[in-house]
Amino acid sequence: MSAPISNLAFPRSSHLLSGWLAVVAALSILTPASAADSDYVHAAEKIGTVEDIYDGTLLPDDAVATFRNIDRLFPTRAIKAGGTVLPLPKSDKPLGNVTFEINGKKNDLYDFIALDSITALLVLKDGKIAYETYQRGNTDKTRWMSMSVAKSITSTLAAIAIKEGLLAGLDASVADYVPALKGSAYDGTSVRDVLMMTSGVRWNETYTDLASDRRALLNSQISQVPGSAMKLMASLPRAAEPGTVNNYSTGETQVLSEIVRGAIKKPLADYLSEKIWVPFGMEADANWWLDSPDGHEIGGSGISATLRDYGRFGLFFLNDGKIGGTSILPDGWTKEASLPTKLKDGSKLDYGYMWWTGWTTPSIADGAFAAIGIQGQNIYINPAKNVVIVTFGAQPKPTGKEPIDPLVVFDAVAAALD
Repeated sequence: MSAPISNLAFPRSSHLLSGWLAVVAALSILTPASAADSDYVHAAEKIGTVEDIYDGTLLPDDAVATFRNIDRLFPTRAIKAGGTVLPLPKSDKPLGNVTFEINGKKNDLYDFIALDSITALLVLKDGKIAYETYQRGNTDKTRWMSMSVAKSITSTLAAIAIKEGLLAGLDASVADYVPALKGSAYDGTSVRDVLMMTSGVRWNETYTDLASDRRALLNSQISQVPGSAMKLMASLPRAAEPGTVNNYSTGETQVLSEIVRGAIKKPLADYLSEKIWVPFGMEADANWWLDSPDGHEIGGSGISATLRDYGRFGLFFLNDGKIGGTSILPDGWTKEASLPTKLKDGSKLDYGYMWWTGWTTPSIADGAFAAIGIQGQNIYINPAKNVVIVTFGAQPKPTGKEPIDPLVVFDAVAAALD
């Protein structure tokens, strides 16, 4: 379901909007949601703009309100939940306080939550809740932004499409599924190249740089012009041969979302609902940003869901994508997608198929990995210890404002529960 234009808090770049729409946008900034949304616990809160998020110019209270109301920033499509909910019972062995060292100094769980601006934290051990806390007014009904956690979800939808035979496989040509990219630098690139972010297409991901490709992609989303994102991606030059260099790119995930849509012939939110959200037993509807009213999903960000449902997605992936005892993912996918991949020359790449591989000694030993979004969003999965950890964060800048490395904390938590 798309949000009414009058309820959207559009960004400051009103030059991208025309006539009366620019006036509506200006009046919409920092206004509460409409009465139609009043059943949501945070609906009456004033929020900032999407540019405020990427600029890092939100004060703490405004950031929290905005991050749990991102479905008011752009039109969205609902990711519908079903009637049966996967239970998450309380563990009979709850997590106590956990200590760990950062730069030779002792820290604990309370330090992590305070210093890294964590607004909710869920720890699942063997599918049971070992720890759960909500801060800054968040509740178990709060929908929080995914940011780049959405990349790992989009990657998983591509895997389901491969399993179903709708997407020809990792070696399939990008341009075969996204006609808008024919004749561009994406000609000759494969689905695998996009999943590994090794297409070789030039990209600058600097969130706070107004001249970066990442901000150009955001501006295309702000414009709400159908097809503008792929027009941008088609205009980019080649910087390296496919498969030879990894360059983190949200644009690459937007390309992946268009590949998936081209393969499944339906919206990604509907596919996610049909394949995972309903059958796996998510408890609440989620939302996903669109590039235009009733348009295409933003593959690299823009999902807003509850803490426990992000946790359930982690359990789905931890358990090899099994629903009813049968995996809906290709054989071996979860391991292949979450462990280090290789470039064409054989060199190791510490990145999977839009999943971050572990970088600490314990996480590497356990084969742990994570879906990570800017400003403190995480789904950490440790298959060796059967642990899933989810965080909501409200850090002041997109990157570089984590005093404590979250993976160090997650490793310590997993070890304490072993």
